[in-house]
Amino acid sequence: MTLDIRRATPADLDLVAPLFDTYRVFYGKPSDPTLARDFIRARMTHEQSVILLALADGKAAGFTQLYPAFSSVSATHVWILNDLLVLPEARRGGVARALLTAAADFARADGALRLELETDHDNHTAQALYHAMGWTLYDGTLRYRLPLR
Repeated sequence: MTLDIRRATPADLDLVAPLFDTYRVFYGKPSDPTLARDFIRARMTHEQSVILLALADGKAAGFTQLYPAFSSVSATHVWILNDLLVLPEARRGGVARALLTAAADFARADGALRLELETDHDNHTAQALYHAMGWTLYDGTLRYRLPLR
């Protein structure tokens, strides 16, 4: 398998949008290709995220989406790896590892302090990969959220 990881551009919308829809379905949302396409198009148009696209033998195999954030205490920026998906047929081929490596390379080259991600407590496969790649849990904090709608 030939694997290529590259930053997605608006010309890649037709490749990324179905991956994003699949990602949302994985997390329990109903499939909505129009919503997925509109959301990804808006992120690209407004340059609100960085999307890295994995192509295996020229076909879309996965993606990751990074969002910018800031650390006030450190007075610098960080990137949040918010979305990561590898299609089932491309799993166990190094695609996730390549996407994570590309994300770290991007954030490092951008001068970010760190790259952060969150995963479900029962996603042991992903947790094992993150650990194997040097990601560490940061303890001592509690994450809260305030629903607004």
